[in-house]
Amino acid sequence: VQLQASGGGLVQAGGSLRLSCVVSGGTGRIGTMGWFRQAPGKEREPVAAVPWIGGIPHYDDSVKGRFTMSRDNAKNTVYLQLNNLKPEDTAVYYCAADRRRRVGVWPSSAYEYWGQGTQVTVSS
Repeated sequence: VQLQASGGGLVQAGGSLRLSCVVSGGTGRIGTMGWFRQAPGKEREPVAAVPWIGGIPHYDDSVKGRFTMSRDNAKNTVYLQLNNLKPEDTAVYYCAADRRRRVGVWPSSAYEYWGQGTQVTVSS
């Protein structure tokens, strides 16, 4: 399974971005997709997750009401819409996949496959 994330950039506080993650090489093995972020000097933290088939997204409390995760199974792509961005959202954002179908937000250790990351920088 290969994951390719894109869509990051530089944006002012209050702005928006949409991240994309294209999945290839075995989508039939995926149970759950997740988005994570890692700021400099900090550990990688979960942002959102959704089962690959059915189910609804779940979010970390820090992004609830501002970020929206969605999927398009026909395009083998998951998205993360980032609205009302804050400087503390600055991080490298990663998409991840796991073969197990999970409900809720799980730590990075639960995921088997990772994309390369895309930088999101929010200026104040």
